[in-house]
Amino acid sequence: MARLYANENFPLPAVEELRRLGHDVLTTQDTSQAGQATSDEAVLTFARSDGRVLLTLNRKHFVRLHSRSRHAGIIACTFDPDFVALAYRIHQVLGQQANLSQQLIRINRPNTEM
Repeated sequence: MARLYANENFPLPAVEELRRLGHDVLTTQDTSQAGQATSDEAVLTFARSDGRVLLTLNRKHFVRLHSRSRHAGIIACTFDPDFVALAYRIHQVLGQQANLSQQLIRINRPNTEM
């Protein structure tokens, strides 16, 4: 299973579901970095140094950092209030990828409008 690092804005219920699915997920709260206005660059550096793929809802900034930084992978998600479904979509993508190093994966909420 994947080693992941959820940044501060990533929903805890989705983290808990990913853990239930067998993934090793650390959060900024777990590492005492929450509420400290840590830069996105520092968050990405921490994830890389610990060999973890970054989980974020902060798509704009991390998509930009993707091409400018070395990283273990970035999963940039759109917000989905169905946290279990969000976690499952991430889990499915992780099962299809052998190596996420330097990869940017986008996880979008499905369009539910008819």
